[in-house]
Amino acid sequence: MTEARPEAWLRGAIEGYDPLVMPVVHALVQAREEIESLTTSVPEDQVWEMPGGAASVGFHIRHLGGALDRLFTYARGEALNEAQKAFARHESTPGATLADLVNEASATIEKALAQLRDTARRDLMAAREVGRAKLPTTMLGALFHGAEHSTRHAGQAITTAKILRGQRS
Repeated sequence: MTEARPEAWLRGAIEGYDPLVMPVVHALVQAREEIESLTTSVPEDQVWEMPGGAASVGFHIRHLGGALDRLFTYARGEALNEAQKAFARHESTPGATLADLVNEASATIEKALAQLRDTARRDLMAAREVGRAKLPTTMLGALFHGAEHSTRHAGQAITTAKILRGQRS
């Protein structure tokens, strides 16, 4: 029997990141590992199933990547582009394979991690605006919410996968 690996935040600091963004880094690393683990446990015919009307595993993984991209765009102080808006409108559209969804979300997480490597401590409290309503936050607020939101959807994908397994038993 192999020993379970500790969660990312219990493995220590990851080199190359400011300690103030390390909780964001750890959360994104953990979310990526969790969605990657689904590729061996979710059959393709269940990826877009919606048990009891709940969102599908496919939606959660696609939305994880899309929302992370949008939130990190706001963290940079930028507005969303048309491609990002279109992506958001079609996050629940079935069709992609689980492997494609996980690869896409993992690539977005990697892009976010690169952005975090380049994030200067002095900028973390800079004012930022979110959405058409230009709701106020800070760079750190947008980064943290991106991480929190990613872990939430990774967890929801895992839970949905477990529900689907239980329905097939």
